[in-house]
Order: sequence, then C-alpha cells, then structure tokens
Amino acid sequence: MLYLAQVHRNEFLDQYQLRLLARQEIDQVWAIIPEEAFILLGKGNTMSEKLLVLVELSPTGDIIKLEDATNWVLHLIQAYLSTGITPDFLQQEAERAEQWRQSLTLQNQDLARRSLELEARREQIQALEESIKRDKNSHNRDE
Repeated sequence: MLYLAQVHRNEFLDQYQLRLLARQEIDQVWAIIPEEAFILLGKGNTMSEKLLVLVELSPTGDIIKLEDATNWVLHLIQAYLSTGITPDFLQQEAERAEQWRQSLTLQNQDLARRSLELEARREQIQALEESIKRDKNSHNRDE
C-alpha cells in the first residue's frame, strides 16, 4: 500500500523514522491518517528532516519502495491546482451533483406517480367499455 510520509529524527533511538500522513485508498483517492503512525528506517538510513516521501509498504509493514515525493506533489499542483480545481470548487461541484440527483429522484417519482395514474385511468376506461358493452348486449336482448 502506498503512503505519503514525512521524515523525522527519533532522538531517543538515534535513527530516522517515517510519520505516515496519508494512505492511498484507490487510484487518486487518499485518506488522511489521523493518528500518529511511525515506521523506523533503521540505523544507517539518513534522510533530510521533514522531507516528504512516498513509501510503499508490504502487508506486513516492510518498506518495499521509498522515494522523494517532490515530483508527485508537483504533479498534483500541475494537474489540479493550476487548473483552478480547488477544494471549494470540488465542494460546489459535489453540491451541484447532489442537487441534480435529488431533482432527478423527484422527477422519477413524479413520472412513476403519473404512470400509476394513467394505468388506473386505463383500467377505469376498460371497465367502463365493458360495462357499456354489457348494457348494450342486455338492451339488444330485451328488444
């Protein structure tokens, strides 16, 4: 699993560690890790303090791959922030989509109601036609 992490120096253990900040859930969807979670890098691994890195962890928590996150962050800025896709914009779009969903739901309910009304009217007309036929047949027999 892929994580965004920040390098910290653990003074007590005299080695560097990674503080996990966010986890990739699915492609382009990330979740913030609210609790503090650290992974020790082991003695001899030296990195710049506060450096942001992308780290891929195995299911057992072993580091598979570790790379500087600078290019990844720049890609995010270029792909999203330079085109005006801001959190406010995304929120507004989500709200618009929800309004459309609600509007479509109401329209669907209205169409379903109208369909039921038409079906009921059709049945009434059929019943009336049958009643007229019976009356006509009984009237013809009486003559």
